[in-house]
Amino acid sequence: MLRALGFGAATVVVAGAGALSYRVFDTAVLDPGGGDAYAPWRSWRDTPGPLGAVAAAVLAASPHNTQPWIFGVGADAIDVYVDRTRTTGTVDPFGREQYVGLGCAVENLVLGCRARGLAPSVAWVPDGADGDRVAHVALTAGPAVASPRYDAIGERHTNRGPYDGRPVPDDLLASLVDDDLPSGIAVRWITEAGARAALGGLLVDAATALTADEQQSTDGFVWFRGNNDEIQRYRDGLVLDGQGLGPLTLGAAKLLPASSRTAGDQFWVEQTRTVHTATAAAYGVITAAHPDERRTQLDAGRLLQRIHLAATVQGVALQHMNQVTERIDREAATGAVPTFAPRFAALVPDGGAPLLTFRVGYPVRAGRPTPRRDVAEVTR
Repeated sequence: MLRALGFGAATVVVAGAGALSYRVFDTAVLDPGGGDAYAPWRSWRDTPGPLGAVAAAVLAASPHNTQPWIFGVGADAIDVYVDRTRTTGTVDPFGREQYVGLGCAVENLVLGCRARGLAPSVAWVPDGADGDRVAHVALTAGPAVASPRYDAIGERHTNRGPYDGRPVPDDLLASLVDDDLPSGIAVRWITEAGARAALGGLLVDAATALTADEQQSTDGFVWFRGNNDEIQRYRDGLVLDGQGLGPLTLGAAKLLPASSRTAGDQFWVEQTRTVHTATAAAYGVITAAHPDERRTQLDAGRLLQRIHLAATVQGVALQHMNQVTERIDREAATGAVPTFAPRFAALVPDGGAPLLTFRVGYPVRAGRPTPRRDVAEVTR
């Protein structure tokens, strides 16, 4: 905003000084996406070998940008472990989304290996479903093979902004999904106006219920980083730059006092109603015969990452929208009477239970990167 008014970064003059001047510095208004917290997005191609593949893996999607992964790196193998401390608590009481995020990371890891002349072979949950090691990736020498999806890793961002209203052609949606899906997993596209409206209403209701649940609201808010000091310190979580706001609105939001949990909840519900569901061209729902199995969740995460990368190649935006399954799991964890599971099941009646949901469309503006921990922080 200040640059638009003609002030340079080194000559900013803020009338009234004091608090507003500090907020300019504190939220990095003049340097969005800067600092070490965003460096992995700029350097992920530079490192060779297995560590370079991990540099690609850390840019994968994960719930609330928790980045719940640890990598054990050797010359001929990479082990992927779950970091159980990096959880959203009651938002994800059974770890469904945590394991989906780990599956996303494995997909980026595999692409990163292939591009570096390492042929990967993935063995899932080698120590059993309850073990911390979720994948063992054996490596052998092979030709260096990049791909459009690999090239899209650095451009793939969750886009929470408005989409422009154009429909995404059915054949394009179909092309985002591999022909050889894992057993028991399917992708349902919801494109018809009535069905989209029904799912949109369900998503709004789920967001409203989640924010009314004080424990879920609190557990989710823990991962919001309200200023640049927190972003550079933690290098994870949800940030204003990732909320899909226009440049003037984003600048104003950064200059205002930091948002409270209640205000943040109200903003999210309103965005869900007026932007996310109102402008979705289509929804994708990944369903599974056994959605509670760890292997299924890992497979679904790897599939989700491939879809998101393929969408990025095609100029299609994607936003993960899991509030319905978060409420389904919360009701199951507390023993409450199911309210969201029956409504969701009615929208995907042809077999399989919903495991995760996302919206797609053509973006009004590009998504922004969110902070990431670097390779040294996630390897052992």
